[in-house]
Amino acid sequence: MDPSTFPDGNDPNNPVRIFMDGVFDGFHFGHARLLEQGKKKFKNVYLIAGVCTDEDTHKHKGNTINTQYERKETLKHCRWVDEVIDCPWLVTLEFLNEIKVHYVARDSLPYPYGDMADLYQPIKDAGRFLPTERTEGISTTDVIMRIIRDFDFYVKRNIKKGCTAEELNISNEKYEEFKKIIEQEDHL
Repeated sequence: MDPSTFPDGNDPNNPVRIFMDGVFDGFHFGHARLLEQGKKKFKNVYLIAGVCTDEDTHKHKGNTINTQYERKETLKHCRWVDEVIDCPWLVTLEFLNEIKVHYVARDSLPYPYGDMADLYQPIKDAGRFLPTERTEGISTTDVIMRIIRDFDFYVKRNIKKGCTAEELNISNEKYEEFKKIIEQEDHL
């Protein structure tokens, strides 16, 4: 596909088709703002969000908080997204042509993959890449780090809600220690 033949985004009957891929785990306002940027690149945009599969994500990045199904369902409820699909880890020009997408929108930082310095470089070289900006101060890693930092608080909260040691993935001994701490705190 030749970018010079793409719609200009002004015709209500001929939208610019933009693809935004990602893991989209632990969906947060940074994800929503990213998708909003893609949707607002032109006046008339049809935004397709591609969700990386569990298999690819676990292989290349590690375990996720949410399953692929949950991540897709969350995106279906984002006001900026018109369609949600499964996508490969390595997005190629052939894939974009197959799903009839004009551009990929995402942050422009290089994304190393195997021996490639940036897996999006072929898309950039083809003139089919639209840069977006990350939202400072929020990422899935940040959210996970907050939970890890406040681990004791969340374990105690979930014990109060009736979670078992097995559900919390802690030993029975540790579970009993937390219960004693909870009892002491309740008596203060």
